[in-house]
Amino acid sequence: MRFDIVTLFPSMFEGAFGESIIKRARENGLVDISITNLRDYAQGRYRKVDDAPYGGGPGMVLMCEPIFNAVEAISSQGEPVDEIILMTPQGRRFDQQSAQDMLSKKRVILIAGHYEGFDERIRTDLATMEISLGDFVLSGGELPAMVIVDAVTRLIPGALGDDDSVKEESFSDGLLEYPQYTRPPDFRGLKVPEVLTNGNHGEIAKWRQACRVERTQKRRPDILTRSVENK
Repeated sequence: MRFDIVTLFPSMFEGAFGESIIKRARENGLVDISITNLRDYAQGRYRKVDDAPYGGGPGMVLMCEPIFNAVEAISSQGEPVDEIILMTPQGRRFDQQSAQDMLSKKRVILIAGHYEGFDERIRTDLATMEISLGDFVLSGGELPAMVIVDAVTRLIPGALGDDDSVKEESFSDGLLEYPQYTRPPDFRGLKVPEVLTNGNHGEIAKWRQACRVERTQKRRPDILTRSVENK
C-alpha cells in the first residue's frame, strides 16, 4: 500500500514514520510513504499557497492551483490513486472501521490543510473524501494524516509481530480490550487475577470476554449498542 502526503511541513513526519511499527513496515516493503512539499507546486518568487478569502473574513485560505498541481503530478506517477482525502474537521469521523476499509486501497493521497481551510473547489472538484479525527480543531492536518497512516499500516498483514493481536484490540469487533497483566504476580499487594495464572486457557478466554463486555458497558456503552445492532 502507498500513502502520498501533501503538506506544508514535511519535516513533521520524519520522527513519526522513522520509528517502531511504521519504520519496520516500510523497511519490509509492506507500506510505501511519500511526502510532498506543497510549496514545490506553488507559483512565484515566494511560493504562495494561500490568499485572503473572497467576501472578507479572518485568516487565509489554501489556493486551488498549488494543491491541484501537486495532486495531478503525484497521480501521474505510479499506480492509479484510489482516494484523494482532505484532512478537515468537516469530514467523516475516522474510526477503526474506516481504517479497515482503507486497507483495501492500493494508493491514497492525504492532503494536510492549514490556515482557515481549503478553497471549496478543492473539496468539490478534487477530493474524493474528507476525514476528521473528531469534534475538535487542530493547527493543521499533519497529525491526522499521521494517525491515519499508523492506524491503517498496523492492520497490514505482517506489520505486527503477531497478526492475531489485531483481532482482540479495542474496537476490532465492537468491544474494548480486556485487562492485561505481566510479572510480577504480586506488586505491593496488587495481585494478578488467579484465572490468568492457572493455565486453563478455556477459563482465561471466558474471563477475558466477560471483562471486555463489562468494560465496554461501563466505559463505552455507545459502541456496545452499535455492535449489537450490526449483528
